[in-house]
Amino acid sequence: MRGYKVHYVPGWDCHGLPIELKALSEVKGAENLSPMEIRQRARAFAERAIEKQKSAFIRWGVMADWDNCYLTFDPKYEANQLKVFHKMYDKGLIYRDYKPVFWSPSTKTALAEAELEYNEQHVSRSVYVKFPLLKSPPKLTAVIDGSSPASVLVWTTQPWTVPANQAVCYMPDSAYSIVKCATTGQHFILAADRVESTAAVLDTQFEVVSTCKGADLADGSCAHPTIPGKVSPLLPANHVTMTKGTGLVHTAPAHGMEDYSVASHHQLPTDCLVDESGYFTEAAGSELKNKNVLEEGNEAVIKMLQAAGSLLKEEKYVHSYPYDWRTKKPIIIRASKQWFVNTADVKAAAQDVLKKVKVIPTSAVNRMMEMLDRRTFWCISRQRCWGVPIPAFYQKSTGDCLINSETITDVIKVVEQQGTDAWWALPIEQLLSKQAVAKAGGHDVSDYVKGQDVLDIWFDSGTSWAHVLEGADQRADTYLEGKDQLGGWFQSSLLTSVAARKKAPYKTLVVHGFTLGEKGEKMSKSVGNVVDPDVVINGGEDHAKDPPYGADVLRWWVAESNVFTEVMIGPVVLNAARDDINKLRNTLRFMLGNVEGFNPETDSIPPAEMHVVDQYMLHLLHEYGSKVTEAYKQYEYSKVVRLLQAFCSRSLSNFYFSVIKDRLYCEEAKDPKRRSCQTVLAEALDIVVRSFAPILPHLAEEVFQYIPYKKDSEGVFRTGWINASSAWKKPGIEEAIEGACAVRDSFLGSISGKNSLEYEVIIVIEPGLLFELMEALQAEETSSVSQLNEIMMASQTTLLSELPKETPSDANIIKGTFLINLEGGDICEQSSYKVIARPIAKAKCPRCRRYTAESSSTPCPRCLQVLAAGKGST
Repeated sequence: MRGYKVHYVPGWDCHGLPIELKALSEVKGAENLSPMEIRQRARAFAERAIEKQKSAFIRWGVMADWDNCYLTFDPKYEANQLKVFHKMYDKGLIYRDYKPVFWSPSTKTALAEAELEYNEQHVSRSVYVKFPLLKSPPKLTAVIDGSSPASVLVWTTQPWTVPANQAVCYMPDSAYSIVKCATTGQHFILAADRVESTAAVLDTQFEVVSTCKGADLADGSCAHPTIPGKVSPLLPANHVTMTKGTGLVHTAPAHGMEDYSVASHHQLPTDCLVDESGYFTEAAGSELKNKNVLEEGNEAVIKMLQAAGSLLKEEKYVHSYPYDWRTKKPIIIRASKQWFVNTADVKAAAQDVLKKVKVIPTSAVNRMMEMLDRRTFWCISRQRCWGVPIPAFYQKSTGDCLINSETITDVIKVVEQQGTDAWWALPIEQLLSKQAVAKAGGHDVSDYVKGQDVLDIWFDSGTSWAHVLEGADQRADTYLEGKDQLGGWFQSSLLTSVAARKKAPYKTLVVHGFTLGEKGEKMSKSVGNVVDPDVVINGGEDHAKDPPYGADVLRWWVAESNVFTEVMIGPVVLNAARDDINKLRNTLRFMLGNVEGFNPETDSIPPAEMHVVDQYMLHLLHEYGSKVTEAYKQYEYSKVVRLLQAFCSRSLSNFYFSVIKDRLYCEEAKDPKRRSCQTVLAEALDIVVRSFAPILPHLAEEVFQYIPYKKDSEGVFRTGWINASSAWKKPGIEEAIEGACAVRDSFLGSISGKNSLEYEVIIVIEPGLLFELMEALQAEETSSVSQLNEIMMASQTTLLSELPKETPSDANIIKGTFLINLEGGDICEQSSYKVIARPIAKAKCPRCRRYTAESSSTPCPRCLQVLAAGKGST
């Protein structure tokens, strides 16, 4: 509407676990399907969902090129995605490694942090375990008497990880105490800050024998509590916390990110004893093999600790714990071979370019910066088949990976033609060339197999810029999504774009909040308590319970809400939105009815020849247009709604319409006085409709169909934005009309609730600026047809500079003041005025209903004149 060419390409993320799970839930024996069968079912499900959603978006009034959307399963999109992968791989930013990742046993795949949600009420079985000292730290040999054995004390909420223990970590700079247990006489080592709280939990008392620095624990070692003969060294680490536990941390490198860092630094084993389904493997031993680590496996480990005499206490512990966002089941941290993006090498550049991005609201940028700060790597491989394959080949006997610039390019060529189905459908000989195998030192293509991992869907959606934006240098003006995407799409788009081309894919980020139920409860597709927009628009099965509100009510609700926080929806809110739109319709109906018979091209009155109150309305229209335009620019749709409601109710309905009704209804049809306010109504109608068209497009187009002089119009969206002439801006007029309104308010206040037409009003103002302004509205002393009288809405107005001599002593004189402020504050004058309201002596005109007639059976002089001009029409 503002004259820009808008490229809005709607798109769908079609791959990923949610769609795969949904498609498989519709079929029996899903576990027996081949990858190609799973992909076909997932694709068919996605296509059905896309068509349903697309028709809904069109019904909502979302304007886009719906025939040319992007779909992430289109071969061209998949090829572009692999080209970004290729660039990042060539720069050394993508690598394969064995390390702990978030793992979902319920879906048997690695997950990214954006695919987790946290259950704040998760209950773990936490344990206090002793690790007997095998070798005392040299600095403590004198303190620890060999005759009474000492143990280090650890606390963990995940007992199932104890069999994978490789070390116990301490904080070098913290203080540690050697204590004697009052109950058993045993000696324990734990953090000095945790002595009292730990003794209380164990229901005993500790006597502090000695205190030392954490660094003094160096070179000590303990016996593993469940594996006889295995040694766990004492090692320094910075991730040890003193807020809970014992200040000594059980370290299982296969099941913790920080634990893995310690293991890497000290060359400890990182063997994983847990399989893809979350069960202990054979390597865990016969007591644990084939047991679920989060259930019976956990129980078995606790019993082993008990049997070994290592368990000091078990208790339930309620805390925040990560769950799979789709299955709503707990995840584990598990080491496995995965593909990663080295975000540590990209995030500084990503943070730099993010500083130049406009983020609305501004508070969101800090959260995204913090998330980037914490992200050292991004696991981009998923162990599923509905997605874009990672184009890697593996040597059958050694497992060595074959991937290089040449092999990726060959795969991209195939994908461009046939899509990623080719990875599963074609024999390896058509994907991997003999030359590439020979170059890598291999013998035969048949010695290799295709990799089975697919790319994380955040890599899928995060590379949409590579497909949608034309040209390598282009950036989108705006990315719009919910606040959960600060760690998802916003971030993956930024990381891939910065990695591949050293720039952000967007200039502005608009981050909205979530929709809550009317009582403030969270909505979730998986929980099933979502308010369906299509039911809001078209109504539910029972229209008494779920009435059809139409798309514009839904859009109004969005616009009037502060979408940058949480927004509530329900019948109360929707009914209020419908009422608001109905009030707006009444305002529009008044204007439409009163521009009948008016042609702006031939009947318009130039602003300079208009009534002052009409010029004042043009001034307000100009101001309204500017404020609305600015609010839209800043994405402040709720401000647009507030401005619209205030303008329609206060400026138009309550003030202007009331004032001009006599002119509209009672003057001769073509009288310049009537044409003057019709000119304003035509401008107001145009400006008001354009101002809400982006929010209420259906109502805007409906109004345009009924405007009598726009019969062949192209409609509101193809004919430009608000066109308010700068010549309308007349700050001086404001003082005249607002001064008159202040006087009117005093008059109406004095006759509270009565018909103002039954009165004449006498206004007394001492000579000065206010008197001059009022005199401009009424040159003669007394008038029933002046501009001032029109504003007063009385039957007659008298303007004087002093009280009439015949004023009775008991007259009800209302006093008031008005501050005149002209020339930007250069001219200021406080003026006082007096108002006297007197019942008028004249008769009520049967035509205009004002008390200006000589008798109740004869029209007043003005109406007689109009009737004569109209040859007797009434």
